Amino acid sequence: MALNNKQIRQLKHISHALKPVVLIGQAGLSDAVINEIDKALEFHELIKVRVSAPTRAARRTMIDEIACRTNSELIRTIGHVAVFYRKPRNAKQKLRITLP
Repeated sequence: MALNNKQIRQLKHISHALKPVVLIGQAGLSDAVINEIDKALEFHELIKVRVSAPTRAARRTMIDEIACRTNSELIRTIGHVAVFYRKPRNAKQKLRITLP
């Protein structure tokens, strides 16, 4: 799913008011956390995730792994917070966010 610049700008604008839905602590990324992120993406389409990691490289690795394992698009990262977007997998589910 490739997003163009206009769509990314709109998603950034929408995400500004969101609070982090999932918090990842020092224990790291587990299958249970990935499942929760997956469920949140299915329901909300656009979510914020707060990632606490000891180094920037470790945080970036976790963020990339989340995007890969959930088949979502990384919209932006600011500090410890990452924003992810994914259309619902279920074709019958109504889209919450309409993109230009």
